[in-house]
Amino acid sequence: MIISRIMTKNPVFVHPDISVHDAWSLMDKEKIGRLPVLDKQHRLTGIVTRKDLLKAGPSPATSLDIYEISYLLSKLKVEKIMVRQVITVEENEVVEEAARIMGDKDISCLPVMRGPLLVGIITGTDLLQVFIHAFGARHPGVRITLSMRERPGQLAKLATAIAEKGGNIVSFVSAEGDTLACRRGTYKISGISSQDIEAIIQTMPETELEDIRER
Repeated sequence: MIISRIMTKNPVFVHPDISVHDAWSLMDKEKIGRLPVLDKQHRLTGIVTRKDLLKAGPSPATSLDIYEISYLLSKLKVEKIMVRQVITVEENEVVEEAARIMGDKDISCLPVMRGPLLVGIITGTDLLQVFIHAFGARHPGVRITLSMRERPGQLAKLATAIAEKGGNIVSFVSAEGDTLACRRGTYKISGISSQDIEAIIQTMPETELEDIRER
């Protein structure tokens, strides 16, 4: 799947001279946790998150009252606290690459670019939705996890047997197995009972049923 299909398009952004107080209010209003920062030429120059805003606030041990705190935050500009070295991705990048970057860099979002132009933003929540769809979590059916020997045609045999019983594979996710000789697959199957699926798997000697459940 391509990032442009799941990203939030035309994300809310701010300019560097907006106050921390106003940035916080905007996040609350839009119910978001980060804001790309664009200069007057609409070039991406930074990003600011709720975590950055919290760090900019006074210590809980401060003797300042709420009015003094509010005044100070209204004078502090986003450009003073934003992250300037922003990691980005292009809109035609694949979602797994975005997930890899976010995991490796321990970041919660990636601005999405079309050349020099900001066109979207992708967050951990967006990737979670991809995960939900990939596993068919919202579809009723039988969920199975198999360890299958890495041989050409194994998956085709399973799919054919399921179709002959009137079943339909709603989703399929493949991962590395415990050894290089095997792969682990998770399937969501509709239109067929768990008993029929178990009977099918028993006819496939190089396939091990690791888990089966109706969801």
